[in-house]
Amino acid sequence: MSLDRSLKTAGNLSGTRSVMTRAERVELLKSKGDLDPKKDKVLHLRKTDPKLAIS
Repeated sequence: MSLDRSLKTAGNLSGTRSVMTRAERVELLKSKGDLDPKKDKVLHLRKTDPKLAIS
C-alpha cells in the first residue's frame, strides 16, 4: 500500500522556522547587548526577528 502524497513530510521540513526558542532569543539579545542577565527581568523578553538568528 502506498502513502498518500499529502502525508509525506520529507521535503516539507526544510524551510526556515518562523519562531525562535527562548534560549535562542536570550542568546541573540545578549549578543546585541539588549539584555543584561544581572539587571533585566527574565520574563517578557522583547520580540526578535527570527531571520537574524538563523543567518
